[in-house]
Amino acid sequence: MIPVSEALDRLFDLATPLGTECVPLADAAGRVLAESVIARRLQPPFAASAMDGYALRRAEIATGARFRVIGEAPAGRAFTGTVGPGEAVRIFTGAPLPEGADFVVIQEDTARDGEVMTITEADLHNDNIRPAGGDFGPGDRIEAPRLLSPGDVALAAAMNVPELVVARRPSVALLATGDELVMPGEDPRPDQIIASNSFGLKAMIEAAGAEARMLPIARDTEASLRAALELAAGADLIVTIGGASVGDHDLVAPVAGALGMERAFYKVAMRPGKPLMAGRLNGSAMVGLPGNPVSAMVCGHIFILPLLRAMLGLGRAPAPRKTAVLGIDVDANGPREHYMRAVLADGVVTPFERQDSALLGILSRANALLVRPVADGPRKAGEAVEILPI
Repeated sequence: MIPVSEALDRLFDLATPLGTECVPLADAAGRVLAESVIARRLQPPFAASAMDGYALRRAEIATGARFRVIGEAPAGRAFTGTVGPGEAVRIFTGAPLPEGADFVVIQEDTARDGEVMTITEADLHNDNIRPAGGDFGPGDRIEAPRLLSPGDVALAAAMNVPELVVARRPSVALLATGDELVMPGEDPRPDQIIASNSFGLKAMIEAAGAEARMLPIARDTEASLRAALELAAGADLIVTIGGASVGDHDLVAPVAGALGMERAFYKVAMRPGKPLMAGRLNGSAMVGLPGNPVSAMVCGHIFILPLLRAMLGLGRAPAPRKTAVLGIDVDANGPREHYMRAVLADGVVTPFERQDSALLGILSRANALLVRPVADGPRKAGEAVEILPI
């Protein structure tokens, strides 16, 4: 067995660049920016009013001062004249500031009678003007690589960039194995169970920005597994579920080996998830996950998601951890790093009493994994511990 950190390093070595593609801005959210976005214009492109009110000269502002309203400036239609002494222009948020004006009095501080506006309260603390270029100017950048947020997409649109160069989505082939499995909606025999791992992993993988395709369940024969692995050809990553241990019916390793898999490692000092395998099969990275539902999902968080981030160009880094306060006493840990399903609330993490790797109900209720290091001693409630939010 190798430590989790070493397994991650070996997995990262399997990550190969995916190339890039150009996508319309409307389709860019959630993608990984591969080339920096460079602004093509000034924003705002002109000094603009930040409020509804009246544009005039600051030097003339005083409580009771009266002004002749000489025009109007709504957003999208500038006032083309010049504001002179004793004059004001009715202006609305986002409209260009007229020539000659250097202040906007908000409408709440004014009274209007026909074409005459009177300042009822002189407030000089804020000129209510957005300066030209106050947001960004030509040459300002959204740096790559980064996972594009809705805010990034809005900023790119304001920069007048209609298309973005993004990392190609990794294609992931998901292959569940085992005679005991049937698909949801089917009628299992008394000795069968419903295949759940593929669906949870597919959701996880697609939320991370990859494309997942579920292959037909491979049965516990070399011919079935070989046929299924051949269907996975061309994927950037092949993820098998089950069949990676050493029982008589665990055929993933020997069949993949016969097909040319170059193994990177087998077995990791962690729980749940010890029978983990990884390597490269005919140009595709390959990870063999344990068949127990919780083991597969935990390994997805610990290994698959960081691997996908590396493939997308977001760097080689483990899943981010945080510090929390332990909610209950826990016993000493053994020789494997333990990822305990837990609930995190208000900075306090409380592991579930039952940690069996088959209990999806508990995993569904968990929002964090309490990370117990190898040979970690007993811990008391109130101590600081590491967690991995999920």
